Amino acid sequence: MTGRPPELDALIAEYHPGLAMPRGFYTSQAIYDHDIVRVWNRNWLWAGHESQIPEAGDYVLLDYGSESIIIVRDRDGGVRAHLNICRHRGSRICTEAEGTARVFACPYHAWTFELTGELRAGRAMGPDFDPSRWGLFPVRVTLFQGLIFVCCDADTPALEPALAQLTPLTTPYGLDRLKVAHKASYPVPANWKLAVENYLECYHCGPAHQEYSRSHSLKSPKEMAELVGPLAARAAAAGLSSEMLDLTGAAAPTPFTGAYLRRYPLYPGYDTGSRDGAPLAPLLGDLKGYDGGATDMGIGPLNWFLVYSDHLVGYRFLPRDVQQTDIEVVWMVHADAEEGRDYDREALTWLWHVTSQDDERIIRHNQAGVNSAYFQPGPLSEMEGWVGDFYNFYLRMIGPDPEFRKAANG
Repeated sequence: MTGRPPELDALIAEYHPGLAMPRGFYTSQAIYDHDIVRVWNRNWLWAGHESQIPEAGDYVLLDYGSESIIIVRDRDGGVRAHLNICRHRGSRICTEAEGTARVFACPYHAWTFELTGELRAGRAMGPDFDPSRWGLFPVRVTLFQGLIFVCCDADTPALEPALAQLTPLTTPYGLDRLKVAHKASYPVPANWKLAVENYLECYHCGPAHQEYSRSHSLKSPKEMAELVGPLAARAAAAGLSSEMLDLTGAAAPTPFTGAYLRRYPLYPGYDTGSRDGAPLAPLLGDLKGYDGGATDMGIGPLNWFLVYSDHLVGYRFLPRDVQQTDIEVVWMVHADAEEGRDYDREALTWLWHVTSQDDERIIRHNQAGVNSAYFQPGPLSEMEGWVGDFYNFYLRMIGPDPEFRKAANG
C-alpha cells in the first residue's frame, strides 16, 4: 500500500465545490498511485459476463493499474476470482487476456494452482514446505443477473442491498441471457478521472457528438422533458418500468455500493441506438416491443451500462498510468442472436465506436490543457451535476484512513 502523498492535503484544501478539481489530481504520479490503492483496489469493478466463461477452466482477466485479476469458472460451476500473482516470486500466471486452463501453471518456476486457487504443486520446495499456506490471493465476487463484479478489499461493503432494489427494474431485459458481440479498447493519453468525468456529463454531447445527438435527447434536458411522458406509455406496453432508481450520493447505502437506473427517450423515429433508428438485433429478455428509449444504469461508482431494447453497451475506464487510460466498450446482445443472421456487427457497434473516437479526442485535448501551468479550475454547469457527485465520492475515497473506514461502514 502506498503512503499518503505529501501534496494530497494541499490539493484537497485547494478544491472548491462547484469548480473542477485542481491540476495535481490529474498530473501527479503519487496521486495516481494513491488512486489505485484507495479507489480501484477498494471498489467493486465490473469484470465481465458469465457467458464469457461457460465451462470449467474458462477464464478472463481484468487488468488496471499494476493489478491483474483472474476470473474463472471452477469445476463445480462457480465463479471465482484470484489475483494474477504467483505466490512463489510474484510472476504473472495468466499472460493471455482470456483462455481455458485445466490448472493455472506459473510460466516461471511451474508452481501449479487449482482453479479454486489452492497450490497443487511447488517443485523441489523441501519436506517442511506447506502448500496450504501458498494458494492464490482470493478476490471477492458478486454476480448480478449474469454480470460479474470483483473487489480486492475484504472490508468493502457488499453490493447486494443496492442490487436488491435494482433487480425488479432490470429483470425484463434478461441480462443473464446475454452474450458478448464485440469488445473494443480506445486508449487515451489522459488521467482516468478525466475519462470518467466526460462520461458523467452530456454538456459536451451537442458540440462533440453529432451522431449521438441526432438520436439521444439526453443532450437537451428541455427537449428530453417533453418526450418523457409519451415514453412512459410505450415502456409499459413493451414490459418496462419507467421508475427511476437513484441510490447515489447521500442516498447510496455506502459510498462503495450505490446504484442508478433511469430510462430516457430517444428522438422520434429511433427505436434503438442505430444510424437510422431501425432495430439492430433481437429484443432483449422478455420485452414485447421497442419503446424508443434507452436506460442509463450504474452499479457501484465505477461501472456504467447503457441498455437499449435490443442490446447493451458496457463501459469501463481502466487506468494504465497517470496519463494513460483505456476506454473499454463491450457490446452485448441476446444469447440466441447469431451474427450475420440476427445482427450485423458493424451496424451494431457504429454509434458507440464513433462516439468513443470522439471521446478519445476531446479527453486527450482536455488533459493537454490541464497539463498547462496556467490551468485554473473552472465552474461546472448545471448539466455537470454528476461530475460534482463524482468529486465528492473521490475525495471520500482518498481521504485519511479514519474517514475512509467511517465511509466504508456507512
